Amino acid sequence: MVNSLKSSYKKILIVIVAALVLLGGGMWLRHAGSGGPPANKPGPAGSGGGPGGSAPPAMTVRVAEAKSAALREDVTAIGTLLANESITIRSEVDGRITQIHFREGESVARGSKLVSLNSAEIEAQLKAALAETTLSRTRLTRAEELHGKNFISGQALDEAREHLNQSLARAAEIQARLDKTLLRAPFEGVVGVRQVSVGAYVNKGQDIARLEGIGTLKVDFRVPELFAGRLKPGQAVKVSVDAFPGEQFDGDIFAIEPSVDEQTRTVLLRARVPNPKARLKPGMFARVALLLGVREGAIIVPEQAIVPRGQDFFVFKVVGGKVLFAKVELGLRRPGEVQILKGVAPGDVVVTDGQLRIRDGAPVKIQAATPPRS
Repeated sequence: MVNSLKSSYKKILIVIVAALVLLGGGMWLRHAGSGGPPANKPGPAGSGGGPGGSAPPAMTVRVAEAKSAALREDVTAIGTLLANESITIRSEVDGRITQIHFREGESVARGSKLVSLNSAEIEAQLKAALAETTLSRTRLTRAEELHGKNFISGQALDEAREHLNQSLARAAEIQARLDKTLLRAPFEGVVGVRQVSVGAYVNKGQDIARLEGIGTLKVDFRVPELFAGRLKPGQAVKVSVDAFPGEQFDGDIFAIEPSVDEQTRTVLLRARVPNPKARLKPGMFARVALLLGVREGAIIVPEQAIVPRGQDFFVFKVVGGKVLFAKVELGLRRPGEVQILKGVAPGDVVVTDGQLRIRDGAPVKIQAATPPRS
């Protein structure tokens, strides 16, 4: 019984081996007839579809050429325009206004009459004082003659001289009071809106109008203490205001605060801005650009060309139809452009659009510039 089972197992094993041999031979014949390689053998390079396939297509990018130019080193700040001279016209004495010599909003010269107060009483007092002065002078002359003849003592002569001095002082005092009844412009400027009318009684110190010297304006602004060592009188500034967009007004620094503000760590500067046509007005909000210097031959590229990576900055340079990922060192910035201190030379072509689709060594195709519309 055992021998018959062994015999049956041997027959089954022989049948299985024969079937495997026949199956393997058929597959070898099929591959041999087709002339192709075995399934586990890779195809030749360049057949595509795998690591050994064709090179990726060139990506289209936009580029710009690094240029060399003079770069202004500016510090920007905000400030307020101030009148070169500004006062409120007030009377130093009480009195009634008899005449107003100016029109609101007009320019007046230095020393021009502005307001006259009633001065009849003071003029009468001055006449009396002058008459007394004349009398005192006559008495002094007579006393000097009598003293020369030894008819009066030296004390009497001194008293006559002192009486004349007192008369002169009293007349000068009244003259000063009379002068205060006529208000004059202390400097050239523009008179503002008046607060009084002819016939009004004004008290000492009452506001009458404002006088602003706006032929030249001042602008106060602050810059960080970092630049304190590079500040000096005479440096040029450019001032712009919202009332005149796109325009800039030239000026120069004439005063620098000697101390640094402890709260803001800034230095207060004051610049002078000519205003011949009186277009600028005191109180305007101003944007100030302070020129610290000019860097000649600076290498400039568009800001879009910069690719930040952590704490470093890079650009894609196009060399021989491929891109080179180059590290750069940045300098000054201005709207839309940045200075390159190291890593780019004048004339180098850098990618400005399409950096996300390329990598170091990738082939690129430069997109033609779109012609401007007529």
